[in-house]
Amino acid sequence: MNERTPVTGPFRISVDATPAGVALDMTHYLSALVLALAEAADEDGQSLLDDLVAIADLDRSARHQGRDSHATHERDEAVQGLLDELVDGGSVPVYGGQVLRLAESLRRAVAPRPVPSQREAGAA
Repeated sequence: MNERTPVTGPFRISVDATPAGVALDMTHYLSALVLALAEAADEDGQSLLDDLVAIADLDRSARHQGRDSHATHERDEAVQGLLDELVDGGSVPVYGGQVLRLAESLRRAVAPRPVPSQREAGAA
């Protein structure tokens, strides 16, 4: 565990400060999702492709019909169903002391930082 990566498992989560807040690096979890998709494609590629095409169709309809449309709700349910099947619903578990380390890492990342004076920044 390092200061940038307060959560080491079951999925690593890293925290980077940004000018507007933080960026959570969820690459480890997303890799698990891609591997689950690959496995599903290997087992029954046509069924997975059919599901993804149906989600894409629903997404097009949802964008056209609006955020509270029937298509939006259907799309969201279809996406959730796929996540439920592939990666336990899409939730990233964080256990024990890692919860506190993540919270502290987030606090540090958003804490106000001093702006260096011109002299400290290298100005003459």
